[in-house]
Amino acid sequence: MDKTALLETLECETGPSPQWSVIWLHGLGADGNDFMPIVPELVRPDWPALRFVFPHAPVRPVTVNNGVPMRAWYDIRDFDLANRADAAGVDESVARVEALIAREGERGVPAERVILAGFSQGGAVTLAAGLRRREPLAGLVALSTYLPLAPDVLQALGSTTGAEARRQPVFMAHGSHDPVVPLQAGRMSAKILRDLGVELEWHEYPMAHQVCAEQIGHLAEWFGRRLKG
Repeated sequence: MDKTALLETLECETGPSPQWSVIWLHGLGADGNDFMPIVPELVRPDWPALRFVFPHAPVRPVTVNNGVPMRAWYDIRDFDLANRADAAGVDESVARVEALIAREGERGVPAERVILAGFSQGGAVTLAAGLRRREPLAGLVALSTYLPLAPDVLQALGSTTGAEARRQPVFMAHGSHDPVVPLQAGRMSAKILRDLGVELEWHEYPMAHQVCAEQIGHLAEWFGRRLKG
């Protein structure tokens, strides 16, 4: 499989000639349609024009689902978070995300005006991709998720070349009743990043593995600060 091949995407532009882009990665078993409805709820009238890009993850067998093929950013081998993500699958998806970021550059939107967002498995890839970068993005959004392959990411962030990645602001949010990705996993991931000097905003909500209206409001405030920068 060509890791640099562009994924099929859905797109939505909030105005003409957008100079900012948001690449949003869906969760396991969903597709790019999953978060398109969030656009009108999230966007504020005083924001500059944005291009939202919603890619479809490749279809692959997922071990914990009895090998049934579905859209997934990587195989889930085990429910235990320490062994959940397969490294090869994460690396492949990171390369696919990088290809999408490069395409935005070709369309006139540099990395510094790209926000990478994701939910659940898509949020894990968002953190893995964003925190490996040497050219910082405008920000990272990781919802109901955790930091996969943490030792590798920590090594990269702790190096001299990781200084640029540490400049990226991060928004993380989690449901206190999440049965899929435990709240403690999200909290621990946030602590790891903060301890490394990442500017991180953290929110918890009384919900399960989902998104709520209050969360969208907080995310809109965070977006607003990025878009004025």
